[in-house]
Formats: sequence, structure tokens, C-alpha cells
Amino acid sequence: MGPMHLVPTERAHRKAIDDHRACRAIEGIGHPDRLPLWAERFALLGEPHRLAVLLAIHSAGPIAVTDLATATGIADTAVSQILRLLRAGGTVAGTKDGRIVRYELRDPELAAVLDQMRPESQGVDRELRSSAT
Repeated sequence: MGPMHLVPTERAHRKAIDDHRACRAIEGIGHPDRLPLWAERFALLGEPHRLAVLLAIHSAGPIAVTDLATATGIADTAVSQILRLLRAGGTVAGTKDGRIVRYELRDPELAAVLDQMRPESQGVDRELRSSAT
């Protein structure tokens, strides 16, 4: 077995069963500096109310707090708190429209993840509703 080309020097002494799989795994992880950013993104998705707000913003485009509250069933004050957190992390941004602030998603990589969460068909929605009852 020759040296594995993607294994960092500090781990070169470690034995691998399948060198090519270890290298593919390292490639799949990507640059270690990106892991905290992705972990933070997934933490945002890990709370149902934040996830609902993010999905609503992503689907509706620039949207006001009151409309988000109506769409998600979450109180206006709770939506505002969620938006404060999302703004602080640069995930969403607000734009003033007169007295109203409309929020939109500013993270294209997170938008791609949210795209994967959309129901693909009405059949999926019906199936989920029937299993919830």
C-alpha cells in the first residue's frame, strides 16, 4: 500500500483498510474550516419554528413579520426573535418598504438545502397528513 494522497501529514502514520475509500471520505468532508459553518447552518434547521420561518421566507421571497406569523402560526414576537437570530448570522436580511420590513434569504447554499425539503407532489403531502392523524 502506498501513501494516501489526501491524508494530512499528521495522520499519515495511520493504517487504512481501503486507501481509496479513505481518500474519498476525506474529499467528501471537504476543507475542515467549512465544517463549523455547515454545522451552524444545520443547527438553524434543527429547531422547527426556525425551519418553518426559513422555509416560508425561501418560498415567498421578501416577506413581512406579520405575514410570516400568519403563514407559520408562530406569534409575531417569536417570529421577530427568530429573525433577529437569522439576521445576526447573515442568513436573512431585511429591507425597509415604507414602515414595513420585508425579509429574504441571503444564503444561497442554505437555499439549495431548503429546496430539497419542499414536497415534490401533492401525494407526499396527503401521505404525511394521513400518517399524522
